[in-house]
Amino acid sequence: FFYELAELLLVDRIHLHMDLLDKVKGTTDERIQYNPERLQGVIKRVVKASNYGKSKKDVYQGFAVYYCHNTHVAEVADIEMDNGIPIVKKVTVAVDCGVVVNPLGAQQQVVGGVIDGIGHAMYGELTFKNGKPQSDNYNSYQLIRIGQTPEVEVHFVDSNEAPTGLGEPTLPPVGAAVANAIYKATGKRLIKMPFM
Repeated sequence: FFYELAELLLVDRIHLHMDLLDKVKGTTDERIQYNPERLQGVIKRVVKASNYGKSKKDVYQGFAVYYCHNTHVAEVADIEMDNGIPIVKKVTVAVDCGVVVNPLGAQQQVVGGVIDGIGHAMYGELTFKNGKPQSDNYNSYQLIRIGQTPEVEVHFVDSNEAPTGLGEPTLPPVGAAVANAIYKATGKRLIKMPFM
């Protein structure tokens, strides 16, 4: 949605996010639960770490930012096209979840969320006929396979804030990041999952 807005407004996608976040700094509006400075921090971190906007030829990047469970996340997905099929090659993630108590466990939660999110976004189709699911086992419902998993590069923001959630925050934005990368590659806006 933000990509579409930026395109209509003829502004850079990242600058749109940063400008809107600037406008809510210092707000007393109780509906705004995220921290604008922390969201800007993960955006800056992922843009730098992923070399966003300066990818190699035939590598298409999509960006997304997300907040839930008091955790701020930004992701960049790198895809390549193979005979018209999008292949997710790498996802760069910046996370501000406060103090990282267990670095190895936190890393695995982020990677797991990203891989699971790609699986749902790309392949997780569940169809029904007369109210009955057509897939009744994993042989008829495709999950992401080992050969389809990309490199996931994780960057945690150093923080003195209280530790927050990591079980879910990295999963939702990866679908948007992949969809935005596919749009850059194909010019087609995908709004229904699974993308394959």
